[in-house]
Amino acid sequence: MTNPPVKSASNKSACVIGAGFGGLALAIRLQSAGIATTLVEGRDKPGGRGYFWEKDGFTFDAGPTVVTDPACLEELWALSGQKLADDVELVPVTPFYRLNWPDGTNFDYSNDEEKLHAEIARVAPGDNAGYRDFLAYSAGVFEEGYVKLGARPFLDFASMIKAAPALMKYQAWRSVYAMVSSFVKSPKLREALSFHTLLVGGNPMTTSAIYALIHKLEMDGGVWWAKGGTNRLVAGMVTLFERLGGTVRMGDPVTRIVTQGARASGVETKSGWRGDFDAVATNADLMHSYRDLLGDSPRGARQARALAKKKFSPSLFVVHFGVRGTWPGIPHHMILFGPRYNGLLADIYKHGVLPKDFSIYLHHPSVTDPDMAPDGMSTFYALVPVAHMGKLPVDWDAIGTELADRILDEVGRRLIPDIHTRIVTKFHYAPSDFAHDLKAHLGSAFSLEPVLTQSAWFRAHNRDDAIGNLYFVGAGTHPGAGIPGVVGSAKATAGLMLEDLA
Repeated sequence: MTNPPVKSASNKSACVIGAGFGGLALAIRLQSAGIATTLVEGRDKPGGRGYFWEKDGFTFDAGPTVVTDPACLEELWALSGQKLADDVELVPVTPFYRLNWPDGTNFDYSNDEEKLHAEIARVAPGDNAGYRDFLAYSAGVFEEGYVKLGARPFLDFASMIKAAPALMKYQAWRSVYAMVSSFVKSPKLREALSFHTLLVGGNPMTTSAIYALIHKLEMDGGVWWAKGGTNRLVAGMVTLFERLGGTVRMGDPVTRIVTQGARASGVETKSGWRGDFDAVATNADLMHSYRDLLGDSPRGARQARALAKKKFSPSLFVVHFGVRGTWPGIPHHMILFGPRYNGLLADIYKHGVLPKDFSIYLHHPSVTDPDMAPDGMSTFYALVPVAHMGKLPVDWDAIGTELADRILDEVGRRLIPDIHTRIVTKFHYAPSDFAHDLKAHLGSAFSLEPVLTQSAWFRAHNRDDAIGNLYFVGAGTHPGAGIPGVVGSAKATAGLMLEDLA
């Protein structure tokens, strides 16, 4: 049975598949512009990778848990004359991260200039001047790569050629790590200034130096936490969308994008529901969208074959755990570097092996927001990058428990000595879960790997080249993963859709 959506004042309608951050941001932009928009989500809760669980009184965010550039979020509310603060409370996180090495060295990373330079002088004597030069470089690439190009769609190669001079000026062909190393000498400071690409799925040793813009993004905009969890930011976006008159359809995964010739005419879902729309946008995994949702279209099969040849980002293994006791000495975000940096990255990105050592991103939200845990207890997760399932085809059900214990052993060795006796509840999330729950190709946590040859025009286009009213948003499109990235992709995609639907 076909259920036509309610038409808006513009008499145009759109469907957005997937209620992740990119899909939500796009739906808000469309609905704010008067396009009757239906958001269809397959899971029982919105958020995509921003999912959450409540267990034994603890709240566990799936991620992402690092909120930067709040201005890109505030813009979504401002489209309809509203304020982000009316629906979401953002609180600053300081330091942004505490970086810790196996020799016991700590480095508190923040945008407090005086404190940051004191940390550099302590950990990397002689590198303060080099850091200032790197900051100036990061500011330049931020202006070119994020401010000017971050929300601009690249639909043809000519648009890439126009952007090339600016990208070449900042040596985009070099890696982030190589560029950082040209400014500072300390191995520790090189790691401190290059690890950020891992938060968007990129290897610091191969990801384009353009991604050094993340440093300036954090320096200017800060690092924030949504009170109640990242899930509260998701909930606030849903509230805004529905207040604008948008329709959310939950727990009913799209099974098919219906096409007629070179046009998308609607979607069908698992329950049998069908909606006809003037335009369709997908925030779902790229391979899933083309191979499965467009499986009966020649375009879908052709693009799926092309995507299979691409490089996909690694996956993640995340251990969520709640413990007895509070830990004011453990900050909100920590990076526990392992004994290797380049070698570990090569194991994950190139060799596809499960290393015996690892670097850990430790998330401790209850130190900022005590309501994330019961009284006198703390909420944590420990995250390690792992190769995707195409490089590391192991049985995660078989090895997951052992790996989780090894990760907890390391956290205990470095921070909480009696961690195992303190644990109240725990569970882990593996690459196989990304593949099952999110239909993520190869269990990748970040879609296409952000290397130069898979950036801008070389990434999935915000509007399909053959199906003129089919659009893409999210980590697989320009500019890439991370909250600012997918919100930027929504701005680019919305611009195209509104122009086409006018």
